[in-house]
Amino acid sequence: MKSLRPILLTAVCIASSLPGVTHAQVNGPTPYPDAKNEAAWPGKGPIRSFGWMVDNRKYFWTQREKAKGAVVLVGDSLTAGWKPDVLAAAFPGLKIANRGVGGDTSRGVLFRFKEDVLDLQPRAVMLLVGGNDLSAHGDPKYAAENMAIMLDMVQAHDPDLPVILAQGPPSASPEAPHKPGARADLNTRIAKLAEGRKNVTLVDLFTPLATADGKPVPEYFAKDLVHISPAGYQKWLTVLVPVFDKLGLKGAAQP
Repeated sequence: MKSLRPILLTAVCIASSLPGVTHAQVNGPTPYPDAKNEAAWPGKGPIRSFGWMVDNRKYFWTQREKAKGAVVLVGDSLTAGWKPDVLAAAFPGLKIANRGVGGDTSRGVLFRFKEDVLDLQPRAVMLLVGGNDLSAHGDPKYAAENMAIMLDMVQAHDPDLPVILAQGPPSASPEAPHKPGARADLNTRIAKLAEGRKNVTLVDLFTPLATADGKPVPEYFAKDLVHISPAGYQKWLTVLVPVFDKLGLKGAAQP
């Protein structure tokens, strides 16, 4: 029998020459660029790259086939903090893939948006990001611009793909304070991003967790007043469940 090695090498060479196909994309997620190499990252604003982010993405890669056709949740630790059993109880039978990465900025989500989200051929996407941009004192304008690029990527991928675009919650961490008015600025910009985009549904995840003067309601947050408590996620569900229902995102077992 002739060796298969020349045939396999030829197949790899052909695959590697196709647009959008790289060695990294065949064998695993595209590695994060050097955080100090500003030009290697898409978008603008703060860059964060930590070891657990690499580990998270390697794990995501192993789940790609399982996650095909899911509703994909993408963002930072606020998204990553959703417990699978909580989501399963709230959305019975609905296939959900959580692609939240703790510490991620809008620029980091933009970098991985194609591989971690669009390549899953999602049924819908929920995007909640920007808090780490603000804690790094990044310009809200740049965070919104990065989100706009992601929405444009969705438009190019499938103009009918539903996107749930979330305005983020308040934060009051003394270790990672936001500049005064930064969250309000970013949430206003996020609202404007949704205007004129028929596939985008804006959701306000700020108001349900905020006091009348815009501060975190303590029971809805962890002690750091940044991360969300179990009660906070339940409060968010009172907003999200009707939105999912309106978009027809029912579980497989539901009519």
